[in-house]
Amino acid sequence: MEQGKIKKILLNVLKFVVSFGGLAYIFWKVPFVEVCGHWTATALPWIGLILACTVFSMAIQANRWRGLLLDEGKKIKFRTFYAYIALGYFFNNLLPSGFGGDAVKTIAFGRRFGNTANSVAAVAISRMMGLLAMFLCFFATLPFVISRYQIPALYTGAVCAVAVLSAFIIVSGLFSDKIRLPGTLTSKVPFLLKLQDAFSIYRGYKKAFALSGLDSIWLQLSSIAIHYAYFQAVGVPVDTATITVFMTITITVSMLPISINGIGIREGVNVSLFTGLLGIPADTVLAAALLGYIPMVFQALQGAVVLVGSKKD
Repeated sequence: MEQGKIKKILLNVLKFVVSFGGLAYIFWKVPFVEVCGHWTATALPWIGLILACTVFSMAIQANRWRGLLLDEGKKIKFRTFYAYIALGYFFNNLLPSGFGGDAVKTIAFGRRFGNTANSVAAVAISRMMGLLAMFLCFFATLPFVISRYQIPALYTGAVCAVAVLSAFIIVSGLFSDKIRLPGTLTSKVPFLLKLQDAFSIYRGYKKAFALSGLDSIWLQLSSIAIHYAYFQAVGVPVDTATITVFMTITITVSMLPISINGIGIREGVNVSLFTGLLGIPADTVLAAALLGYIPMVFQALQGAVVLVGSKKD
């Protein structure tokens, strides 16, 4: 147990070093004062669009989660799902993994409404469907981008690998009831059997599964609009095809569990792509990238309101 705690501490220290070391290096190369110079009043309408798209994205996520809970989801008000989505974002921005908020909102939801296994399955499938929608948009726009820019094979390889893994996880989940788990394991963790049933049930609900895919596409289009607005806000328009491909690469690389929620990694990848391939000055790229913390703070603030409100109840 002690050894496990030490490994966890060392991993968190590594994440801290990578994140803040990465930021320190970037801003040593590109003075922060130069970055700030790109934030002017002309960015405000675009920031308004970013916040509107953020609310829309959270609403889509809530609707997708509700739909995947099938008949049980229909019994619960939509605003409840939205509240738990916000709560998840609050903890995502506090916990170093970037995924901790999913666990918090799922467990809290399950304890309140008594269907933890189904909630876990719905959230997990939502995550994977969201990734698959992102990769679908990536591969649809990639031919238009690689005809103009030479994207490093390491980046495209990473996206392909995670895309295959996401598809494998989805298929494995749908047919998880076909996997015979060891009796010694299920006796210790009986919840695994419930989880198998919760995942496999979607084979019989093709419409709900398809609608979750449609919601994921809408969610991805909203994300593209948000990233497009970042560069519009600093006065350097970038076409949506390039935004889609570079955004997918950045998100995929940022998912590596070596930093705190991708901080430091995300900024470095943005500079390597938009500056290295498009020739946009690094200070401009960073000014656009740092606007990405606005929706994160906005989501976390909504989650904080939910958390405070739940304690009063």
